[in-house]
Amino acid sequence: MTVSHIVMNPNPVHARFGFIAAKSVGGAVVRNRVRRRLKAATHSVLDSVPEGTEIVVRAQPAAAAASYDVLLADVTAAAARARTLASRS
Repeated sequence: MTVSHIVMNPNPVHARFGFIAAKSVGGAVVRNRVRRRLKAATHSVLDSVPEGTEIVVRAQPAAAAASYDVLLADVTAAAARARTLASRS
């Protein structure tokens, strides 16, 4: 439902998330609802994301109909990848 891009900032600051919901996701109301749901999902995994991590989550059109649990699973997977990248550094 989403595509995540992860970058480790060499100057560690708090973890940051960015959200992209293009018009292909739906109208403005749908895009904002998807963005709000993704933000809520990131709050639940924020403590597990290493400092200095920057994650950009791009919502695919299927995210408009996805349940919160599916979006949470996508965000959780991105957080796990971020932890793996941080451990390699």
